[in-house]
Amino acid sequence: MQFLLALIVVGPLIGAVAALLPAPPGLRGKSPDQAVLRHGVTVTGAILIATIVLALGFDHDQPSKMQATTDISWIAALDVRIHLGIDGISLPLLVLTALLTFLCALYSYFKQRDQRPTPPPKGPSPKGFVALLLLLESGTLATFAVLDLVLFFLAFEMVLIPMYFLIARWGGSEGVTGGRQAAAWKFILYTLLGSVVMLLGLLLIGLNAGTFDMVALATDNGRGLSTSVQLIAVLAIGLGLAVKTPMWPLHSWLPDAHTAAPTVGSVLLAGVLLKMGTYGFVRIILPIAPDGMRTFAPYLAAFAVVGIIYGSLACLALAKQGAGGDLKRLIAYSSVGHMGFVLLGIATMTPTGVNGALFANIAHGLITGLLFFLVGAVKERYGSADLDTLAGATGAALYGRAPRLGGLLAFAAVASLGLPGLAGFWGEMLAMFGAFNPAEGLSRPAFLTFMVIAGFGTLLTAAYLLIVVRRVCMGAQPQAAPREAQREAPRAGAPEPARFADVQTYEFAAWTPLVALTVLAGLWPAVLLGLTDPAVQKLLAGGKS
Repeated sequence: MQFLLALIVVGPLIGAVAALLPAPPGLRGKSPDQAVLRHGVTVTGAILIATIVLALGFDHDQPSKMQATTDISWIAALDVRIHLGIDGISLPLLVLTALLTFLCALYSYFKQRDQRPTPPPKGPSPKGFVALLLLLESGTLATFAVLDLVLFFLAFEMVLIPMYFLIARWGGSEGVTGGRQAAAWKFILYTLLGSVVMLLGLLLIGLNAGTFDMVALATDNGRGLSTSVQLIAVLAIGLGLAVKTPMWPLHSWLPDAHTAAPTVGSVLLAGVLLKMGTYGFVRIILPIAPDGMRTFAPYLAAFAVVGIIYGSLACLALAKQGAGGDLKRLIAYSSVGHMGFVLLGIATMTPTGVNGALFANIAHGLITGLLFFLVGAVKERYGSADLDTLAGATGAALYGRAPRLGGLLAFAAVASLGLPGLAGFWGEMLAMFGAFNPAEGLSRPAFLTFMVIAGFGTLLTAAYLLIVVRRVCMGAQPQAAPREAQREAPRAGAPEPARFADVQTYEFAAWTPLVALTVLAGLWPAVLLGLTDPAVQKLLAGGKS
């Protein structure tokens, strides 16, 4: 188990280096591009299998116990250690990361082989694309597996460069002021500035406590840190994590990044990278600086519910007719609202709220990952993700033109709005239940107000997602245009209705696991809550089971 976890973290890094080397003649297939994309599928598939084996070997009777641990001294003078381990909090995030990365690699490979309409991924080099994808996976997996504050920071930063280049070199420029380069710079500047502040907070904790070991610090439960140190640390670390989450008003990098990113970049950014911020709140701030967190919890909850309302109103503005809203941008703003529920659950400092936050993390990764896959498919077929274009007189009308694609988009939308029986429901409900009765020392009237505001946010969420489904999926199937209009259509960028393809086999392969897990988590939430609850109880109790 120790070796397996180390392999899961380091394996993609080795695969990234191998992707840059020339492919052996027997493995090249039809082209070197196909060979390197197949290499990406092989490596991410092996990591997914290893993660599933790790999950099956995990002691489910003791999910609060750190398992598969490795603890090796690295920088003895500072007591920095190569410390790895997983519990019921980190294991689901590890599996989610491995799954989404594999599905992205699989999707990219078959798109290239299918060569419709152009050989993807578009960009300067498939070698670079695969290497960056694997580097991104390694950094994300490491973030969820390391148990040392310094290693956590290094893994947290490791994902920035790959995502920057995926946006800057392989992204599109539609709807982004200044194009993909500006979006990439905005992404990295925001996150780097947040990370610098976070590093100061991590160093403050480690130097004052005499150790950077996250397990030892969580067991100490802040007893070795003064109240002033905890307050400064929570403020500094919280700002860095809030940028990555993203929390309103530090979210403005997200819509541009998503709009410019390629499909797989958006899937990974929404599916796993945003979870690194909320994971840091749960793993570091809650157990290590509880007094400081208790002081800032009402403010965190206030920013969270403002984000819920703001994200929903921004989506409503983009969805209305004539607004010229981009569908990818709308889903990006929806993430601000959904992650607001995660932050609200964490701010309650209760087992119910934190379990809801962790459940909402996984649900958001599955559902929003599926949404970005689907919107990418619509944009590829139609040539645009502009809602007015998709809903115009010759618009998508997916139910009539591509019924499977329309059905999947409607399914993902109702899952995202929190329909009971699907994964999106439980996290939001538990977060609001936690706000109904917050931890001791927190103002119950304030959190009841936050709960009511969040509940109103769920109504707004349902409103904009149903508007999107009505405008994009419904409507009469466009009729063939007169010959004069057909001759003008290529110049106007409008496709002929007959060429609108439905879901392909490789797309079913990439999307079906997300659909199945969304239904499974919605109908059987105990699978996930049974893992997280004992670990959360122990974390909030200061390391005591």
